[in-house]
Amino acid sequence: MQEKPALHKPFKDVSIVLEDIKSFNEKLFLCCLLTYGCLLRPHQEIRNLKWGDFSEDMKHISLSGRRNKSGRNRIVPLNPYILQYLDRKEDSLNIFTNEEKPFNKDYFKTLWSRYKAQSTVLEDLQTLYSFRHTGAIEIYKCTGSLTTLQSAMGHSTLAVTLGYLRGLEIPSLRLEDMPRL
Repeated sequence: MQEKPALHKPFKDVSIVLEDIKSFNEKLFLCCLLTYGCLLRPHQEIRNLKWGDFSEDMKHISLSGRRNKSGRNRIVPLNPYILQYLDRKEDSLNIFTNEEKPFNKDYFKTLWSRYKAQSTVLEDLQTLYSFRHTGAIEIYKCTGSLTTLQSAMGHSTLAVTLGYLRGLEIPSLRLEDMPRL
């Protein structure tokens, strides 16, 4: 049987959670910060990031289609508040290991499980992917544009993008849409 997708509950105050994670583990903190601020996927895109994926001026991250889920080239802006946590090294080195090889595929999943077990700030259904969902909601609130959000997330269909907005808890039906007598 196919596993049902998990609901990734967005954070009400992402800064409180990020500060708590920062005191737990700096690498997990940077992963969460990049997931939220750049909308990258933590287990593949972020874990495999190399310094060469960053533009020379550290304003963008570029990933080829072979390195992301959508299969398309992706260029995302690097939020300036993330820069203070980055110390650029040689282009061929992974940003977390400072070696050519990244951490294993379960590295952040394991760290998250350990963090979650001791956390007093997480709510039920809040996951590592909740940072991506929370970031998506913030983009939609700022732009009001589904197509902008779809592009920022790297989604191939609008249906996938709409799934990220369920955390807004906006009623899909208005009184005017309901049957009348």
